[in-house]
Amino acid sequence: MGSLWFIAFAIMILHHSNGVTGSERVPALFVFGDSLVDVGNNNFLSSIAKSNYFPYGIDFNMQPTGRFSNGKTFVDIIGEMLGVPYPPPFADPNSVGVKLLGGVNYASAAAGILDESGQHYGERYSLSQQVLNFESTLDQLRTMIGRNLTNFLAKSIAILVFGSNDYINNYLMPSIYSSNYTYTPSEFGNLLLNRYARQLLALYSLGLRKFFIAGIGPIGCIPNQRASGQAAPGRCVDNVNEMLGTFNQGAKSMVDQLNMRPGAVVAYGNTYGAVGDILNNPTAFGFNVVDKGCCGIGRNQGQITCLPFAYPCPNRNQYVFWDAFHPTQAVNAILARRAFYGPLLDSYPINIQQMTLIN
Repeated sequence: MGSLWFIAFAIMILHHSNGVTGSERVPALFVFGDSLVDVGNNNFLSSIAKSNYFPYGIDFNMQPTGRFSNGKTFVDIIGEMLGVPYPPPFADPNSVGVKLLGGVNYASAAAGILDESGQHYGERYSLSQQVLNFESTLDQLRTMIGRNLTNFLAKSIAILVFGSNDYINNYLMPSIYSSNYTYTPSEFGNLLLNRYARQLLALYSLGLRKFFIAGIGPIGCIPNQRASGQAAPGRCVDNVNEMLGTFNQGAKSMVDQLNMRPGAVVAYGNTYGAVGDILNNPTAFGFNVVDKGCCGIGRNQGQITCLPFAYPCPNRNQYVFWDAFHPTQAVNAILARRAFYGPLLDSYPINIQQMTLIN
């Protein structure tokens, strides 16, 4: 009897260690977005927006992977909470066959909702291209899963993190892009929402049903923007943050619209509010440096981003920003927890954990 008990216990441990309990409910995680959630797609593209060098990844097994962080991204941590493996980058030639069964990451540094955003960096998968890439994954999944694909996609979760580059690497660069002359901030926000909604409907029509759509954080507070000299020392660039209102409020309304579709379960992540809370009361969250990158050069360590083999700050958990543009792993962990467990103010109208309980 004792040996039978031991075998049963061993099976239970194996079951849990593989994250099977989570992945039964959420079989796969599909990630669409920009450098905030890129896990190495740009390593395989002809782009200067790359992070496949040290000290990126210094807290990720001391190994650069193409993640734009010292450690884990927001979606890495969400994946751990869901009990699914890290979705592999779509562009990796090894991302084929059974590796796709836990989901795929399509995110690409410098990518925007608009095809032209970030084009001065070279190749990247824009939102529309990421949707096409997802279609090609479906062709492979169909051969493996067959008629169960509909149920598999309906239970899977898609996370989308877009919009920052449409501002940082488009609207706020009038010397390269014309959008600033063509549209008022509110017109530009509405243009982004219209394009975004179109692609979200395409993903819905392809079979995805559960979506977590992250809003844009206060990009006027990133070291790159603080280093622009447009704000007083210690201040964020307020007019940049104010531009984002149309998009973030509109994204929340877009979620309400999408939830009216049969089977759709869509949530909006209040990134702006969550990062704002950290910046407004950093010591409560364990941070003491809010205005500089941990790795970077120039004013606010934000004029030139983290270069190969640069020496980063040793106290990385006390920094909000890792480099000129991206948060540290410590911030990503807070954002992930708030998206997963948070109240309505953090994740509207439900959080990711609640999303997993809906069949």
